Formats: sequence, structure tokens, C-alpha cells
Amino acid sequence: MRALWKGAITFGLIYVPVKMYAATEKKDVKFNFLHARCHTPLRYVRYCPKCAGEVKAEDIVRGYEYEKGHYITVTDDELAGLSGEKNRSVAIMDFVELQKIDPVYYDRSYYLGPGEGGKKVYELLRQAMLETSRAAVALITIRNRESLAVIRPTDRALIMETMFYADEVRAVEQVDEIGGHANLHENEIKMAVNLIDNLSTDFEPSKYTSTYREKLHAMLQAKIAGDAVVEKPAAPVAENVVDLMAALQASIEIAKEERGNRKNRQIAGKGS
Repeated sequence: MRALWKGAITFGLIYVPVKMYAATEKKDVKFNFLHARCHTPLRYVRYCPKCAGEVKAEDIVRGYEYEKGHYITVTDDELAGLSGEKNRSVAIMDFVELQKIDPVYYDRSYYLGPGEGGKKVYELLRQAMLETSRAAVALITIRNRESLAVIRPTDRALIMETMFYADEVRAVEQVDEIGGHANLHENEIKMAVNLIDNLSTDFEPSKYTSTYREKLHAMLQAKIAGDAVVEKPAAPVAENVVDLMAALQASIEIAKEERGNRKNRQIAGKGS
């Protein structure tokens, strides 16, 4: 895997050379836009209406609209000077308890691997963070943009999530439907807890797959092979359940049956 960024984690007088790798990738199917008449891929043109012509990439600059129709231009060098890209550092500001960070602040995930000559100090930082159950809040500059980030230790590596700043996270109070009071009976709460207990299991990310993507790939392969695409009939829509207690009880029974079936499949799998 190719490193996206090279630099160093710094805290106090400690310097940890690191390389950054993308931890996730989108598996979405990509489509091209074609001309419906001839199926030729469309070309997008940067067009200047004032000059009535196409604009080359080297003639494009960034502009900030400070008033309607009025712009100032900004160069890449000016942005790099603000961000300190040349420093190439992940500057740790604080160590915090990871569970106290609301996941709503997380943006993108990256693996941090040790850089040249940095394996020992990398392991020192990782193990010390594990021992103290702490994560690090840091600043990092990627592609001329300064980002807030959190670095957390795992059994094998340091993982970094870029984060949204506080003023970029919308307050929950902005959603009018959230809040207010609902009259809940004690038995309803108990049965809901019972249902959650019966549906609880260990988190196994590999068991969750995109059924939409699977159906999309199957449809595309069928089209390539020239086969007709047959759609399954839609599942019937469940009627509104008026009795909440009855719905909870029925859900608990279904969850218990499914849990029993799952255990049986696991036992059968071990025996084969």
C-alpha cells in the first residue's frame, strides 16, 4: 500500500516518524455519463462565458467571492504558507479519554505506520497510550489544509481519524423533532431492554455486506451477458402495529428463535 503522507508525530521533545495510509476505500460502482444517442462518454469543459471559450487548467486560479460578483484570488503558495505544509508534523495538543469523544466529530480514517528509523519510538507511544487508555488530539496538515485529528492505539497500530471542528458540527437542537416528553410504561422499557439483550452479539464487520451493491453487480453482469434482468417482488409492507407491548413480545420471540438458529449454525460449522 502506498503512503499518502510522510511526517512525524510530535509531543514534548518526542519525535515519531510516521507514514499515513488510507484505512478505508469506497466500493461504490462508478458510472460514466454517456450521450444517449451514441453512447459516447461526455467531456466536461471549463468554459468562460465572458471570453466565450474553453479555459486551460494552467489558466485557472482560486477565487473568493467577498461580495456578489466581486472576487479576490488566492495562490497555492499563499495557502501553503498559512497551513505550514512544509512542517510535515502531527502536533499532539492533548491526551484524552477516547470514549469521551463523540463519534459525530470523526471524518476520515487513516493508518499511521512507523517511518524510517522510528519503529521503537512508535511502539513506545502506542503501548504507552494503551497503558493509559488515552487517545491524542492533534493538528495535521494534509494537502495545504490543517485538520483536527485524534490518534488512538490498537493492538497492532496507531489509527488516526481526521475530525470536524466544533463549529462544523450542527447542534442537535437545530432538529425540531428531537426532544419533548414521551410517556413510557416501566414494562415497555423492560421489554425493550430484553429485546436488545436478545439481539446483542459480538461485532463482526465482515458479516455486514451491501445487498444493494451485490444486486447492482448481478444486474450489470446480466446486462453484459445479454440476459434479462428479473426483479424479485417487493416484500409486503407491514401494517402499523398499535399494541407496542405485543410488538415487543413478538420481536423478543423472533430474536430468541434467530439466536437459537445462529448457535446451531455455529455448532454445525465447527463440526464440519
